[in-house]
Amino acid sequence: MLGGAGLAGCSSAGTPEPPPASPTRAPRPSRSATGVALPPVRRWVPSPADVAPACKLAAVRLVERRGNGASTALEVVDAQYGGILTDSASVLVVCRSWRLAHGSLAAGGHTYDVRLSRTSAGAWQVTAVHPSRPGPPAARSAAARRVLASDRIDLPPAAHADVESGRVHDTVLTAMLGLARTYRIGVSVVRSGHPLHVFGTDRLSDHPLGRAFDTWRINGRAVVDPDTPERLVTGYMRALAGVGSYNVGGPFLLGAAPQFFSDATHHDHVHAGFAT
Repeated sequence: MLGGAGLAGCSSAGTPEPPPASPTRAPRPSRSATGVALPPVRRWVPSPADVAPACKLAAVRLVERRGNGASTALEVVDAQYGGILTDSASVLVVCRSWRLAHGSLAAGGHTYDVRLSRTSAGAWQVTAVHPSRPGPPAARSAAARRVLASDRIDLPPAAHADVESGRVHDTVLTAMLGLARTYRIGVSVVRSGHPLHVFGTDRLSDHPLGRAFDTWRINGRAVVDPDTPERLVTGYMRALAGVGSYNVGGPFLLGAAPQFFSDATHHDHVHAGFAT
């Protein structure tokens, strides 16, 4: 039922495509015999402030090519780094998708952990694609139900499924709810779709344990957008520490580790990790 499922478990190589001059729509949507049509989707474009736009484009264009077809449509919500080093990277491509089947339209989506390496010529090449696997819906806490019902917490499909699975700690969920009193939160990644280890290390990430979440948009403003006020992002980062995050990362360094950190990976989102 999840659109774009054809990407699951694939591994391939490719070269990045140049960005279009402006966002372009997919071809005319396919339509079933009952008149149900795939929605129009936009191609994703990187921010001019991105640290390595060609890296993200190589990841996103592969996902877009494989997710859009005669009976499927895929739109990228956001693309953020799971990690970026000199010659290797993880790009987390957050998607919504749709599939036409038996005269009806099914909505879904994945977050793909796209791994890349840099060639000797300097181009970014996709080496593997790992899809999110949230697990089936299960019994949920009161905090999980409130997060799912909130109109101030925007969860993409994979993150929504993470919360529905009951595998996200209540410390994370109550933090989201506390922040939502002040901010409208655009979540990118919670548990599934994130690398198991902190990229480039052998340290386990808090994300697959259900003890972290990433924010790509605050009050409708993308963290990576150069026009987003710095005070909005830094205020949000401090608020995360105030609701119990022991490890807040983002584009600005606000204090000493481990409470705060900043690096190229977190130039495009704010990370919040929780101890329990």
